[in-house]
Amino acid sequence: MNLLAIDTSTDFCSVAASRGEALFSRHEPAGRLQAERILDSVNQVLIEARLEFAQIHGIAYGEGPGSFTGLRIAAGVTQGLALARGLGVIGIGTLLALAEQAAEEAAGEAAGDRIIACLDAHRGEVYHAAYRRAGAGWEEISAPGVYRPEAVPVAPGRDWLGCGDGFAAYRERLGARLGECVSAIRPETTPTARAVLKLSIPRFAAGEARDAAAAVPVYLRDKVALKTSERR
Repeated sequence: MNLLAIDTSTDFCSVAASRGEALFSRHEPAGRLQAERILDSVNQVLIEARLEFAQIHGIAYGEGPGSFTGLRIAAGVTQGLALARGLGVIGIGTLLALAEQAAEEAAGEAAGDRIIACLDAHRGEVYHAAYRRAGAGWEEISAPGVYRPEAVPVAPGRDWLGCGDGFAAYRERLGARLGECVSAIRPETTPTARAVLKLSIPRFAAGEARDAAAAVPVYLRDKVALKTSERR
């Protein structure tokens, strides 16, 4: 299948496409310019993949949690592109995509099969989940949730890899909470459209694609309207 993936859950503008088994991607810091850059990034990736949009069979997107504005951008662009062309969509959790990306970066390391994903949720909290490799997929050990760093679930056993900017923002507090279960951290790792795409491929193959209207953000927080001082 030829697929497109979009993720703007963090400060990066991230797009990927597959042409058969070949993957193509762009992952660039964009700050608050994601809305202005995303369609150009889509076009550039399709050019690199030598694909016309008419050849795309489905669109995956990072559904959240993450930046409220970023999640709305990814969902809105996915909806618009998919509606215009009658394509199915699949949302991929950004913490799972973060785990997938961290595992790819840690290929060959023991901790790459046990991932604690943590994104900075601001206001003294993190988005947290824990996953363990199970065959070609992942087993969810701790479901995605929003916590204060000192209250995140503690993963069982040792040799877990902590990843995401939550470990940069709250390194000491998370370290005190998680203790020896974490053997290494990669605070610079982010969710990527490449990871979203890889996770979506078996789901598209299994016929799990949904109508374009189903492309909506997953915030985890009830409050999604921020004051100016709270916006990212």
